[in-house]
Amino acid sequence: MEQSIRSGHITIPGFSLPVFSDDEIKILHQATLDILEKTGVKVESKEALEIFQGAGAVIEGNGETGIVKLPAHLVEACIKSSPGRVIYHGRNPKQSYRVDQGEVGFSTFGECIKVIDPTSRQIGPASKEALGRAALLVDYLDQMAVLERPMGSLDKPAQTQPLHNFEAMVKNCGKHIFMGFNSRENAKKIFEMAAVCMGGKDKFRETPIVTAFITPTSPLELVKNCCDVIIESARAGVGVAPISMVLSGATAPATLAGAIVQHNAEVLSAITLAQLTRKGTPCTYASCSTIMDLRFSTPAVGAPEFGVISAGLAKLARFYDIPSWVGGGHSDSKLPDAQAAYESSLTATVSALSGANFIYGAGCLESGLTFDFAKLLMDSELINNIYKVLKGIEINKNTIALDLIHEVGPAGEFLTRQHTFDNMRQMSSSSLFDRRNRDKWMEVAQGKDLTTRAYEEANHILMTHKALELPIGADEAMKDIIKEYETANQYKGRKNDT
Repeated sequence: MEQSIRSGHITIPGFSLPVFSDDEIKILHQATLDILEKTGVKVESKEALEIFQGAGAVIEGNGETGIVKLPAHLVEACIKSSPGRVIYHGRNPKQSYRVDQGEVGFSTFGECIKVIDPTSRQIGPASKEALGRAALLVDYLDQMAVLERPMGSLDKPAQTQPLHNFEAMVKNCGKHIFMGFNSRENAKKIFEMAAVCMGGKDKFRETPIVTAFITPTSPLELVKNCCDVIIESARAGVGVAPISMVLSGATAPATLAGAIVQHNAEVLSAITLAQLTRKGTPCTYASCSTIMDLRFSTPAVGAPEFGVISAGLAKLARFYDIPSWVGGGHSDSKLPDAQAAYESSLTATVSALSGANFIYGAGCLESGLTFDFAKLLMDSELINNIYKVLKGIEINKNTIALDLIHEVGPAGEFLTRQHTFDNMRQMSSSSLFDRRNRDKWMEVAQGKDLTTRAYEEANHILMTHKALELPIGADEAMKDIIKEYETANQYKGRKNDT
């Protein structure tokens, strides 16, 4: 294993949000265990039911579907067996990402169905080509710790879109990939594709470069595809990220505490299944939960509650010593405008101050429906500033600079002092955000606003940046896997129609 594995930017935040007291955390945990043991979760998989029953869970129902009631001791044992320190391997080893608790990293949102073209600035349907370009931009940006699939390959067959998504991302980005597989069959094929990119199945199992998003259905349900992907991934040595999407006021209680408890129960039920399938399976505690704006019947990802829920769940994940993946940086705005800036800044900062390990949402507009290249770059600049806030104020002899203040004295100056030269690079700086006076701004930026400059910078990066090349033959092998799989599924579809 190379020692250049990139760890989190911030280990111990200088500023942080307590969110919950220790007693409140315990109350939420006990309420969750109460739900799982007394009410249980609906499971639509005979295989999963057998795994739960074999571990001592109470099963109500027969056949393919049943209510699973999980004893508290079983849930807590599975929490303990889920690793707290995880390496999210990248295809490029230098871009792997190691997570310890308290470290903060960022990622894109997924899976947007629309995209704003950085050249024409026209909105259109997401495509495989646009996904590849977004992945290339993420590969370039140091602020992005990993790559979540920013959009879907909507120009490809629905059943095999995940394979096309993976191909577009792995070719254009060397970082670890988070994505949904949608079915067990897709999972198997994606693992096959990943193996050819890593030099073989053994190498892929040793350093899995993808994590599977699985989505419990609110309230309190694990459908068949969800169970299938958990089981298949765990057996293949691939990590899972259960990402519950409760909507407070619609699919969960209208109170935030109630929504958090229900979310927690759904995620822990999925983590329990993963650990019962293979003890030690890396799990990432994930969230896409927010409020339902009941005036418009829409999920509000730019709402302050989105950040508050994310912060609370990050604290719960830290209590469990499981890496967390929560929202922040999203916007309900349709354009990368002032509304997008205000909403993104609030939720991303709140989530970061909670100590979340991954905060996803960069590049997201329109409540998660639209991806924008310019917003991704502007969000990356925001992230730099958030990291500066998290570092807080370091107190030591050098930073207090008492001797220097004595030396300079009243009416002196610090600009020419060696101490200033030695410490100036610790100050925040900006790239897209302009700090020049108006005359210089007109001279250098020609009066262009932030959004215009961000689109131009995105186009420049896309034209000049290159990701680490795939192993020889891997590109062709992935295309063959997809072609054979699609051909087989077309035949299967015709057979089922007859």
